[in-house]
Amino acid sequence: MKSFKYALGLVASLSMAGAALAQDVPVIRAAVLKIGTVNWELETITANGFDAKYGFALDVQPFADNGATRVAVEGGEADVAVADWIWVARQRAEGKDYVFVPYSKAVGSVVVPNASTAESLKDLAGGKIGIAGGPLDKSWLILRAYAQQEYGMDLKAETEQVYGAPPLIFKAGLSGELDGAINFWHFLAKMKAGGMRELISVETAATALGLNPDTPLLGYYMKESFITEHPGIAQALYDASQDSKALMASDPAVWDALRPMMNASTDAQFETLKADYVAGSPSRGPVDLDGADKFLKLMADLGGAELVGKATTLPVGLFADVK
Repeated sequence: MKSFKYALGLVASLSMAGAALAQDVPVIRAAVLKIGTVNWELETITANGFDAKYGFALDVQPFADNGATRVAVEGGEADVAVADWIWVARQRAEGKDYVFVPYSKAVGSVVVPNASTAESLKDLAGGKIGIAGGPLDKSWLILRAYAQQEYGMDLKAETEQVYGAPPLIFKAGLSGELDGAINFWHFLAKMKAGGMRELISVETAATALGLNPDTPLLGYYMKESFITEHPGIAQALYDASQDSKALMASDPAVWDALRPMMNASTDAQFETLKADYVAGSPSRGPVDLDGADKFLKLMADLGGAELVGKATTLPVGLFADVK
């Protein structure tokens, strides 16, 4: 049955691409993690015809891991993929012509067990913090800078860090093995639905550090050469993305249709995922370049070349000219 459905999907995809070519409509081949949350938006775009509305056809191509999506774009097998803009800036600084189109500002938080007495990060001193993104996780770096500024606390030195894949941090957090946890936003949503509470959001920490909390962290990236070949394509994708976000924020029926792909095992998880997804939508308009440059410099100071490579200042042309 799965093979049959896959075959039908492949035929539909090829038919769509063929029809688009016949009408001289550009096709955007999107390489995505097959279980990634971006699929919620892409499904909303295609189901509601927002791609056709803005003059392109969206062809979603699922991959098993993010590394494969990046290889697909670099090798010309796909036109866009999703990444955080710090990574895209690093690639551009190294000579790749990648351009970033904003998608999400979701950056997460620190959650603690509901019974925890902690009221701030300083109360985690001597405790164990689970971190899903590794030692260069951007949320972790921002929280370290915030703890230093607010409390004179070296969060890294005064806590024990446990690094692991998101599902492992999820399980360890809910089982009470951790005093605090930093995870990818959708796992955090499920952790909160499971009874953990937010100690501090990365948005709050970023604001205290003087950063612009509305700076989108995640986005679609594509080659500048692809944009040149298809004038207006970046704006078209951005417009379709914005329309899907507006619909998802206003029409509960959209989420009912998406629920089968959301991996929400309870109603509480479903509702929290919805709320946090909508909350992660950045305001419409161009990226604040000064704010982004300040953010990049902070990442360079804390993460060094291992994180940002040669991108110590904001590369010219990094952000697509969308409005």
